Amino acid sequence: MEDKNEMIFGIRAVLEAMQAGKEIDKILVKKDLQGELARDLFAALKGRDIPVQRVPIERLNRITRKNHQGVVAFIPAVSYQKAEDLVPFLFEQGKNPFVVALDGITDVRNFGAIARTCECAAVDSIIIPATNSVSVNADAVKTSAGALHKLPVCRERSLTDTLRFLKESGFRLIAATEKGDYDYGMADYKGPLCIIMGAEDKGVSYENLALCDEWVKIPMLGSIESLNVSVAAGILIYEAVKQRMSDKL
Repeated sequence: MEDKNEMIFGIRAVLEAMQAGKEIDKILVKKDLQGELARDLFAALKGRDIPVQRVPIERLNRITRKNHQGVVAFIPAVSYQKAEDLVPFLFEQGKNPFVVALDGITDVRNFGAIARTCECAAVDSIIIPATNSVSVNADAVKTSAGALHKLPVCRERSLTDTLRFLKESGFRLIAATEKGDYDYGMADYKGPLCIIMGAEDKGVSYENLALCDEWVKIPMLGSIESLNVSVAAGILIYEAVKQRMSDKL
């Protein structure tokens, strides 16, 4: 199922939208797209954090019967932010920042559920990578019960670079992983904090685990090896809430 977001059809229309500063979530391009306008589009995309997927013409034709010229662009349901802008703002506001980063999570229902938990727990932002990741589409917003309209989402070209930036900014990085050293309740969630959740099949990537201060795990007492990622996220997020609230008493 394609995103139920606003769409822009045609190379020239997409170019004009980019030149006008319109935010674009992703672009689908016909596999063998060629020509002068196509070259202009690819030149304009250089240096931008816009995922581009090469797809068969049949997929584009299923999306629309309009003259798409081999290009369909999707407009995000919300405006994305950048961690390098948001983090200084949070510190200036006198906050003890708490963010959640999602590494390789592609299911919009899980994303929406995590966002809903984050908003209820007063998490300051969700961070996602620009590629191989969910995006904020209409289904995600619906699953989040509207939380994604209230919760800042930072979409970054490199999640690893962003985690490194958070670490250099004084954040404690805690990864949920089956490779965890100890039970999640033993970790320290009290200062500036980023919890990193990975996809259920692959987990948090090694390059991101290598940056983390703590690797924690949730005990599995039954025969199934793992929890749904949105449930696991909720457990860690509310352990953090418990510790951070007790720190204020």
